[in-house]
Amino acid sequence: QSLISSSEWLQRYGLKRKKLSLSQILSQIGFQHRKDYVTTLGKPVASRYADGLFPRYKRAQDGSVYNLTAKKELILHFVDCLMGAIELYKQRMEWLTSESRQIFGVIQERCIVIVLDFGTAAPTEFDLCRDALSMVLVEQVIQIARFNLIRAAQDLMKWQQKPTPVSEHTVKAAVMWLWKLDHMTAVSHTNPAEALLEAMGDEAVSS
Repeated sequence: QSLISSSEWLQRYGLKRKKLSLSQILSQIGFQHRKDYVTTLGKPVASRYADGLFPRYKRAQDGSVYNLTAKKELILHFVDCLMGAIELYKQRMEWLTSESRQIFGVIQERCIVIVLDFGTAAPTEFDLCRDALSMVLVEQVIQIARFNLIRAAQDLMKWQQKPTPVSEHTVKAAVMWLWKLDHMTAVSHTNPAEALLEAMGDEAVSS
């Protein structure tokens, strides 16, 4: 699946056009039971002609009452539509919370810099971090426009001087650079802030 925003995803699968919100469904399977102001009585009065003729549904949000007029077939049609929409949402949530997206979320910006702050991670943790970063490079960064890597350390380390156009070659090169990094523990508290400032110093970088 491509990295698309939730609104784009809704449009792509037509969920906004299928009119599946509660208000939209109620308007298609019945009509609202209304009150109107009667001048002679000096108060709002509800119509009574529908009393006992239709099943009624009261919305908890605003207390509005709907007389339900739809036949069983139409109700079942909406049940099928809703079940289909629920299944699509489940698939979307599973995708959004899988693989690198579970750790980093969904990267939607076109030009990014990833700041690497390993702190005082043990060697095994250092490798786990590099595994996760390799995953996000291969799965997500490959789909954007430009990127760079900066390591927060005593001597700040850049993969490239400026964000580089994304290609299979540059992503592979970045992964190789990542795995050639030494495990260093001597990092000061100011190094991450310096690396972040360096990353955002380029106006082209959006994240």
